[in-house]
Amino acid sequence: MREVEIRDDMIRLGQLLKLAGAAEDGAHAKDLIDGDEVTVNGEVEIRRGRQVRPGDVVGVGGESFRVTARP
Repeated sequence: MREVEIRDDMIRLGQLLKLAGAAEDGAHAKDLIDGDEVTVNGEVEIRRGRQVRPGDVVGVGGESFRVTARP
C-alpha cells in the first residue's frame, strides 16, 4: 500500500484520485466512482465530493493507498 500526502486536513475524493494518479482528470474520476470501482475504508463510495482525511484508505483498480498529512 502506498501513501498519498495531502497538505490540508481533508481533500475531496475526486481530487484525491487525480492527485494519486488513479484518474487522469475529473471526468475519469467521476466514471470510476459512478462505476462502483472506488472504496473508502473498505466500503464502496459513490460520492465524488466525499471528504477524505489522513488515515483513510482508498482503493481503486486493485490498488490501495493511505491518505497522509504533509508534516
